[in-house]
Amino acid sequence: MNFYLSVIDDLLRHPDDQPSIGIILCKGKNQAIAEYALRDLNKPIGVSAYELQNALPEQIKSSLPTIEELENVLETVSVKATDEQ
Repeated sequence: MNFYLSVIDDLLRHPDDQPSIGIILCKGKNQAIAEYALRDLNKPIGVSAYELQNALPEQIKSSLPTIEELENVLETVSVKATDEQ
């Protein structure tokens, strides 16, 4: 993620823009992997669980994809990435 954000900031970010942020969506969490992956980075990093679904009004909830739809997309992306390697 750090590599991609550095490239984006170097090549695409406008001088008036704030530094880019990256968001990684995961099916589960592994504290050891997160700790080692982020250990020597000098940029600010936040790790969090995020659940907004229950706080949204019904009219907005209905326009967003369901958890199942997101899981299907993530599975498709994961399979494509594996096939390309």
